[in-house]
Amino acid sequence: MVTSDADTIPPETCPIADGMPMLGLGTWQNEDPEQCAESVRTALEMGYRHIDTAQIYGNEDAVGDGIAAADVDREEIFLATKVWIDNLEHDDVLETTRESLDRLGVDYVDLLYVHWPSRTYDAEETLGAFSELVDEGLTERIGVSNFQPEQLEEAVDVCDVPIFANQVELHPLLPQAELREACEAHDVEVVGYSPLARGQVLDQPDIQEIADKHDASEAQVSLAWAREKGVTAIPKATSADHITDNWESLAVDLDDEDIDAIDAIDETSREVDPDFAPWN
Repeated sequence: MVTSDADTIPPETCPIADGMPMLGLGTWQNEDPEQCAESVRTALEMGYRHIDTAQIYGNEDAVGDGIAAADVDREEIFLATKVWIDNLEHDDVLETTRESLDRLGVDYVDLLYVHWPSRTYDAEETLGAFSELVDEGLTERIGVSNFQPEQLEEAVDVCDVPIFANQVELHPLLPQAELREACEAHDVEVVGYSPLARGQVLDQPDIQEIADKHDASEAQVSLAWAREKGVTAIPKATSADHITDNWESLAVDLDDEDIDAIDAIDETSREVDPDFAPWN
């Protein structure tokens, strides 16, 4: 394991992508309110400055409690949430986003995502409402999530406000090279969820070997790999140990040989694959 204490890695160590810290705390399935609030507080006081949640996670209240409890100013935090697929009609976007802000206890979010291009999603209507929220100061940026290249191109074309990021499942077993290229072509940041493939990357021999080489954990190697790809990773973590381990990935520097070895892994795994996904 990396021997440096997480407390010695200050927030400014974390790379920034156009104002967004490139390592964040994911909160999917962090459903126990007390635990979720404590996870957020712990992460923020450790040095994290990027917190990610969503309406469907059912924990925006708890995330807000954690932000309020942390000894970190709101203005220092990059806070993101996502509008669920049942709420993507124009008026529903406006109403439910305000409800999200109330639950989070904040006046605005730094990034508001369309969670999936599905069900009530209509590019012009949905993104028109998102643009209005930017104009009203309720979100600073617009993001999309789980968009394939064709949906991303359409969103960029119809939206009056730049699309800031596309959040997708991304890890060494699903590197999403084509999608990353599409995002780069449209000047859209890539945010990777499930960057540890729900733990599957921990069992990869190549990653284990690289972890041994750097006296690091397999999780840290995977997060460092994502960073080398220009991807902002938001690993879910609830315990202080996992929050710490992920944060200490900032001390891991992979060389070209390491990156090539990870890129050469030929196993593929998609962990999040609902019927309504655009690739199905």
